[in-house]
Amino acid sequence: MDTETLTPAPRRAVLDRLRRDRRAQLSLPVMLLLALAAAARPFVVDRMRATDTGDLLAGPSVAHWLGTDELGRDVLARIVAGAVVTVEVAAATVGAALVVGTVLGLIAGYRGGWLDSVIMRLSDGLLAFPLLVLALTVVAALGPGLRNALIAIAVVTTPRFARVVRGEVLSLRTREWVSAARIVGVPPATIMRRHLLPHLAGTLLVFAALQVSTAIMAEAALSFLGLSVQPPQPSWGEMVASGTDHLNASWSLGVFPGLAILLTVAAFNLLADALRDALDAHRPQLTPPR
Repeated sequence: MDTETLTPAPRRAVLDRLRRDRRAQLSLPVMLLLALAAAARPFVVDRMRATDTGDLLAGPSVAHWLGTDELGRDVLARIVAGAVVTVEVAAATVGAALVVGTVLGLIAGYRGGWLDSVIMRLSDGLLAFPLLVLALTVVAALGPGLRNALIAIAVVTTPRFARVVRGEVLSLRTREWVSAARIVGVPPATIMRRHLLPHLAGTLLVFAALQVSTAIMAEAALSFLGLSVQPPQPSWGEMVASGTDHLNASWSLGVFPGLAILLTVAAFNLLADALRDALDAHRPQLTPPR
């Protein structure tokens, strides 16, 4: 691998490839809807809490576009309000795991030795357990609630970032510019920040997009089990659980929140694939320009 291959892709070239990629064209509108739904929560709070006792477990209608739940609350308003939880999961858990995991991976990969062994053995110990099982363990220790669920997901996601970053640093620390910086006496912290971290940006961006979808599914699973968001605050996982309890009476109660989870997770996965190809200047484009 030569130096040119390791040069970060120009921002404009990346954006041009993303605009031509059908996967990005499909995923970005879904993410825009997610952001708009989260921003619209203050405007649907009253409708989300309002109960229509004469219209319980109703299907889609003019008054309630996606139907009502077992208490007569509007399903659409609750899905819109639940988008806030999804945005918090994406931002808080993946953001925290990205920062902590990147720092640990940089230190482990660049320093090596016993410090690398300690960090990687701890990471391997956490990665040995399935993500949801480990998240359930952390939530069980801390107690149910959204904050504890976010902490649990961040804890189990951090080792994934640390391992990815450590693997990239091991291949970069022997490059000529890193050796030259070390010879002239550049501090290790500066080498990691200025000479290694910029080359990790593309990999971290793609991996973060993938981990967002994993974090959303993990939070939905915890909410489904009643260990994340607590009533009356809505979340998509809790709404799916409610829908399974009343599946015979109302098909729409669990279907529409499930579709929201499916579309959001698929959008982030598609965006990750599009970003991977857009950041790889030597990879042939999968969608020809118009």
